[in-house]
Amino acid sequence: MKRIAYALSICALVLFTLHAGAQKKKTDNLQKPMAGPRAVVLRVTWLYVAADLNSQKVDRVQIGREMVIAEHSGQWMRVYANTDVQLEHEGPDTPLMGSPDSTPPPVSGWIEAKGVVEESTPNGDQILMGEAANEESLASDPRGPANAAKSARLLYRRVAEMFPNSPLAPEGAWRAADIQWQIQKADSASRPSAKEREAYLREQMDEDEMKKVLKFYPHTRQADLAAFELLDNKLCGDWQGQEKCPEKESELYEKYANEHPDGPRTAEALYSATYRQAVLVDMFSADGNGNKSNAAKGRAHELAGRLKDKFAQSDYAGRAAALVFRIDQGVPVYGIEHE
Repeated sequence: MKRIAYALSICALVLFTLHAGAQKKKTDNLQKPMAGPRAVVLRVTWLYVAADLNSQKVDRVQIGREMVIAEHSGQWMRVYANTDVQLEHEGPDTPLMGSPDSTPPPVSGWIEAKGVVEESTPNGDQILMGEAANEESLASDPRGPANAAKSARLLYRRVAEMFPNSPLAPEGAWRAADIQWQIQKADSASRPSAKEREAYLREQMDEDEMKKVLKFYPHTRQADLAAFELLDNKLCGDWQGQEKCPEKESELYEKYANEHPDGPRTAEALYSATYRQAVLVDMFSADGNGNKSNAAKGRAHELAGRLKDKFAQSDYAGRAAALVFRIDQGVPVYGIEHE
């Protein structure tokens, strides 16, 4: 993660150099260091031309924005604040970086040192994690700040990037990826294409960050969570009464449960597979295919049994038991019940 962040910093430096000839601001005289201590602000903070509150304001640095520290001067520090353009693309088809003429360079200037967490700050990883959790909590409050979710996402990212050896790094990377995933998922669900049966016809969530969690933190709880979320892009929209959708999805969930037998979402995956087999009982029965209906019933019983054996204390075990009871009693699980 640190190598990736450093590469982005170098890339941003190249962009800044290309812009220098076209922009004649007072801060253009400052030379960005090739490398330097990274930092992040916990509050919206003004960037000034000089280390003086009465000097000209350059821009505002938002919560969670990455900065590179050039120098300290008393209670002030000269910084280059990353614009984080690369973290804000809207989907997998949106370019991560535009041309030098369209991508803003890092903003440079002086900033008050209060409310800034540096790589050398004692317990900096815990501070960022806690502040990110605060912002995430605010995002769920209707009265909270409009950008709280984005701020939480950036702060979680900084935990993983600034403190890659921290035990909190995997959780920070996962939570940052999950916030983006949930925002994109809600947007995808609001589009007309959400009702398309085939997954490829729907707006897909960007998988890049989830796949990085799998790559950099394999065999962890966070990797198990990321792998489960990635299933969203493979699911059907509206089944439209077609057996192939629940058949395919049941296989996906069971495969996940086999590959992540002790994961935090394994019980849910087994229940999801059980439910789809129960649905197939009704679908095949409605089509007059008794053999396939009975096979699906047997499979639902097997999956419910796995849940009972492995996750007996989980609500999903009870829910699966209720499902197989319904299909044994001939009570429909899918569609409209006709007396």
